[in-house]
Amino acid sequence: MPDDSSYLTPGTTVYKALLIFLLALGMNVASAQDVKAVYHITAGVEDATAALNNIKNHLDADPTVRIVVVANGPGIDFLLQGAKDSKGREFSAAVSTLADRGVEFRVCHNTLTTRHLAPDALLLEAKVVPSGVAEVARLQAREGYVYIKP
Repeated sequence: MPDDSSYLTPGTTVYKALLIFLLALGMNVASAQDVKAVYHITAGVEDATAALNNIKNHLDADPTVRIVVVANGPGIDFLLQGAKDSKGREFSAAVSTLADRGVEFRVCHNTLTTRHLAPDALLLEAKVVPSGVAEVARLQAREGYVYIKP
């Protein structure tokens, strides 16, 4: 079998097809690398206040980012109905505004069970997941989210 690689020289149909394929592949890789971030909140309302500010700033800098907030342990406190920050402002407005911008809020079922809280104690924007830690791991391992601990 002769070693004739002339079909890959510039200008040939095979060369052009290969070049188009590689360019298309590169564009698909670039679009597949959209930023997805999981913010993990595990402490009380002071940390939640800082996290919500970080999330707002993140969205302002990159409106295309996909953000999921996962809360467990004391980190769920800001997602309880009537929860207020240190200045007496309810978190519900900030959470609603971020949810309107596409941010998802997920709360650990294990925490709710341990604290004897019903899901209806949460803000409407919050979705209950079986385990906060397992949700963070799943988002990172299976969906390519980067981990942010504010």
